[in-house]
Amino acid sequence: MTGNFEPKIIAFCCNWCSYAGADLAGVSRFQYPTNIRIIRVMCSGRIEPNHIFAAFDAGADGVLISGCHPGDCHYISGNLRAEEMVTKLKNAFNIIGFDQRRLRLQWVSASEGQLFAQYIKEFVGLITQIGPLNSRKSHLLVSNTNINSALKKSKGEVVATE
Repeated sequence: MTGNFEPKIIAFCCNWCSYAGADLAGVSRFQYPTNIRIIRVMCSGRIEPNHIFAAFDAGADGVLISGCHPGDCHYISGNLRAEEMVTKLKNAFNIIGFDQRRLRLQWVSASEGQLFAQYIKEFVGLITQIGPLNSRKSHLLVSNTNINSALKKSKGEVVATE
């Protein structure tokens, strides 16, 4: 890839842990790439597949979902719901030929600002290696019809809605 590709990363961070971890990274001046745009959500379990599809359709080259560590979710098991949804989507992505590495799930607590910065560096590096996402191709691949079909083939629950 050319040296001037700067990937666009959308990060969905839970309010209680991951967003606070991102805030700590900033306040502590831990260095990490600036090509990330953080969207604060109350819980990682509230992220729906359509949010991920919208991020890719809007031009994101990668999507990161970050929540509380298992057992520490402020909404009991929302993070486990997010983990299940991401696993099913990655399986569906493999079936339709969409690089599943463009979607990542990471656990970050409020005290792990340095870890948050490290995860961002690693993910931006990976997406830079993979290269830009052709938005027209992603729109065709990551459509509700294709995802629902792939989820049925992989015996996953249909989680994408029109």
